Amino acid sequence: MIKPRCALLSPCPALLQPMGSERTEMRKRQMAATQETPGTVQTQHSVGNRGPNACCFCWCCCCSCSCLTVRNQEEERARRTSHELQAEGIPNCEESPAPTLEEVNAWAQSFDKLMLTPAGRNAFREFLRTEFSEENMLFWMACEELKQESNKSVIEEKARLIYEDYISILSPKEVSLDSRVREVINRNMLEPSQHTFDDAQLQIYTLMHRDSYPRFMNSAIYKDLLRSLSEKSIEA
Repeated sequence: MIKPRCALLSPCPALLQPMGSERTEMRKRQMAATQETPGTVQTQHSVGNRGPNACCFCWCCCCSCSCLTVRNQEEERARRTSHELQAEGIPNCEESPAPTLEEVNAWAQSFDKLMLTPAGRNAFREFLRTEFSEENMLFWMACEELKQESNKSVIEEKARLIYEDYISILSPKEVSLDSRVREVINRNMLEPSQHTFDDAQLQIYTLMHRDSYPRFMNSAIYKDLLRSLSEKSIEA
């Protein structure tokens, strides 16, 4: 008698059950997998949720890597410095009467004439502020003030403040000076005087003359002031 085809194709139930040794081996593998799973999950969790101090260049377990920490500290310091500068406000301009049309026209003749009057310096400072280089004018003015002092202790204190505010590389208001001038300043600071920063003051004056002054003459600040005074002169 021919058996049904389905019976011939059906596997033997005994074959579906693993043998004793195979069953034991399978159970061991399952137990090992169960024990490894928590550690694997924990590792994946820790990798997926790295803290801000994790190494930014590798996936190793160097959790104490300080590359991002240093970067975050620098960014925070920059934000703090910017905030402090805003809180301090803009330094007061020099007291001076309103400039006349003749004075404003004279500013276009030479940089020396612009810097000669408080009104000219105030207008130029306003322009430098838009270019984020007001520290050049502030440094120049601080040097002029230092030259007026005669008391030794006051000279030393003002020289120290000028150095910290405009010469030190750590200052946010550091002015641009070459290495030669910096070396001269460092020597002069051993015995500060009214002329400690003369070379640096001349270099910054020349920089403002050659770089900022031509742009100031073409700026809206100067042109608007000139037009306003011209209209008032016509009306009068």
